[in-house]
Amino acid sequence: MRFGVLWEVNPAWKGPAILWWPGVWALVLYAGFGILWPTVGSPAETLFALLGLVMVLGYGYGFRSSGPMWLLLAALLVQTLSWGLGVWHHPEWVGDNPKLDRLAKVFIFMAVAWWLSGSTRNTLLVWSLALVGYLVASFTHGNGLQEWWAGLQGQRVGFGIRNLQHGSMLFGVALLGLVVFTPRFGRIGGRWVPWRMAVSVLLIGVCLVGIAIGQTRAVWLALVLAILAAGGLWLAWLLTCSRVKSAYLARPLSLAAVGLLVVFIMLAIVFQGTFTERLSHESSVVAEIAQGDFDAVPYTSIGIRIHSWRAALEWIAERPLVGWGSEGRSLVLDHTAWLPVEVKERFGHLHNYLLEVWVAYGLLGVLVIAALAAWIGMGTWRAWRGGVMPNDIALFGATFFVYWVVVNQFESYNSFGTGVYVHNLVVGGLVTHIWRWQRETGQRVFPSLKPKVAP
Repeated sequence: MRFGVLWEVNPAWKGPAILWWPGVWALVLYAGFGILWPTVGSPAETLFALLGLVMVLGYGYGFRSSGPMWLLLAALLVQTLSWGLGVWHHPEWVGDNPKLDRLAKVFIFMAVAWWLSGSTRNTLLVWSLALVGYLVASFTHGNGLQEWWAGLQGQRVGFGIRNLQHGSMLFGVALLGLVVFTPRFGRIGGRWVPWRMAVSVLLIGVCLVGIAIGQTRAVWLALVLAILAAGGLWLAWLLTCSRVKSAYLARPLSLAAVGLLVVFIMLAIVFQGTFTERLSHESSVVAEIAQGDFDAVPYTSIGIRIHSWRAALEWIAERPLVGWGSEGRSLVLDHTAWLPVEVKERFGHLHNYLLEVWVAYGLLGVLVIAALAAWIGMGTWRAWRGGVMPNDIALFGATFFVYWVVVNQFESYNSFGTGVYVHNLVVGGLVTHIWRWQRETGQRVFPSLKPKVAP
């Protein structure tokens, strides 16, 4: 049955209405206002996350024994173990509690998946709200339109979103979503609708300009790799389709590809100076790194990352299995003798999420995150092959994975609210389809993680 006009409620997702409706509306508010109006988005996140956990544990028969729930338990145990051993080994550097939210917050996607109730419509609605919310925020936060104008004049801008990297990262996610879902948005009943295509092209243009003036090289690299991956996957899919379907899709997809190429070329011409300056700015630093002379690397943007990563690896080597506890990244920066004082004062994280997890929770923490990625990846594949997850959602999931892995090697997005927001909304949309596939088929993602499925 349907809730209202847009929201779908799957009868297999059972629970009392007194908990259901507040949870759904809290998710909607979080999606729309998580970036645009955090005063509303933050409490909404707390509400839907807590109610979602209650619903999954109380009414999610089969879901509560799925892989993510066991991995959440593993994350809590690993954090507690790391903290406990830290109290024994270096009590002066350990907090009075294990701060379990450090890893637990990236599992909020389970609550998102529950409230989406396995619906593609709900997933696309929530993702669309997040897109609109951020695009509006980019024009209202910071200096608003003046910031955009400054960016067009060559100044690097961050759109008032935490720092200069986070705004660019969000535009990158938005661009990937628009590119992947434009074919769905641009058609009604199999026919292309010109005004819808015009809106989509306009939004893609806004995102591309935002990415250009954000001047974040890691985002540029991640987008290139993600778009190449998307193109390769889409081409492979077309080659395996029937000849009729391939012929039907070839023309509009070719036109879309040509259109995107034209837009990219125009942007490359307009922002040629910006791209050239940013890409060549630290060429000497890259040369030092290529020669292996790390001691000679200056403390520039790239250099600071290289030196902080070297420091983190030194700390990891001392406690590789269980790490140093939740304050690991701060310990690296504050207590590595050879790091300059100005670096210690300016930065509180390592610009690399994998290293942050490793230095804090050791190899055990890394394995939990890797297992989660493997479960989601295999679940996405199997839900798509089973016909439950649509082609474009599966494609977006795959390209987002490439993008997210790359950008998190240069900035610890998953350690901050903006990254958690993106991670949980995107992964929640994938997992809700995986759970629906499990419930409809009675199958499991991995043989060792077999959920109990209601008869």
